[in-house]
Amino acid sequence: MTLGLSTYAFFWQHSGRVGEPLSVVDMVQRTAEAGAEVLQICDYPAIETMTGDELANVRAAARSTGVALELGVRGIRAARLGEVLELSNKLGCRLVRSMIFSGSDRPTLSEATEELRSAAPRFAADDVKLALETYEQVATEDLVAVVQEVGETCVGICLDPANVVARLEDPRQIIDRTAGHVLNLHVKDFRFERQAGLVGFSLTGCLLGTGQLDLEYLYEKVRPVENGISQIVEHWLPWQGDEAATLRTEREWTAHSLATMRQRQR
Repeated sequence: MTLGLSTYAFFWQHSGRVGEPLSVVDMVQRTAEAGAEVLQICDYPAIETMTGDELANVRAAARSTGVALELGVRGIRAARLGEVLELSNKLGCRLVRSMIFSGSDRPTLSEATEELRSAAPRFAADDVKLALETYEQVATEDLVAVVQEVGETCVGICLDPANVVARLEDPRQIIDRTAGHVLNLHVKDFRFERQAGLVGFSLTGCLLGTGQLDLEYLYEKVRPVENGISQIVEHWLPWQGDEAATLRTEREWTAHSLATMRQRQR
């Protein structure tokens, strides 16, 4: 079983809102202390501006603690992915998670397919997997179609059942639709509920096992242990009123998530 943490599991701990934000090396060390095996450095722009020495320090920290690194970025243009692959190799990452859209760059599905076809051989040659995340800006049916059209085993899906709710997609159906293409798994629980007064809805994070994520169904269909898929803990944790309470809750959610995931897969 390969359990890991995302930088999203340290969202507040590394943010500028706290007195002493964690560095990437700090997060590597905290990942090891939690007994997790992977840190996914995800949507963390600073990693792309680090010097060669700084990247070497991150890689050395990961090696010394036995933590594998994964990289999470956005964009699928071939030139962009070439730069990302170079960065992932410097860090020793064997998996890159990306998204089709990046800021104002919103390629069509046919453009995305061609860009990924162009980039895929380099990923295959370097033995790096490229996982495209399910999220609200792209219909999951279209995302799966792109992966199937690219037709390379190194290109697949990063499945996050919580994200698709914002598109009003059913998480169970999305699990079914993507299961055969999943290379990476994001695990966070959520609640999708009517707001007070029955006007509008809210989509919020919650402690794993207390919301609407059907973790057992997810494991049954995706079989991450059997298929060698890394399972990455994330959180949608609202600010808890003050720094101490927020950081304490974030750490508690992480410990609970890891314990729950280990227990469910014994």
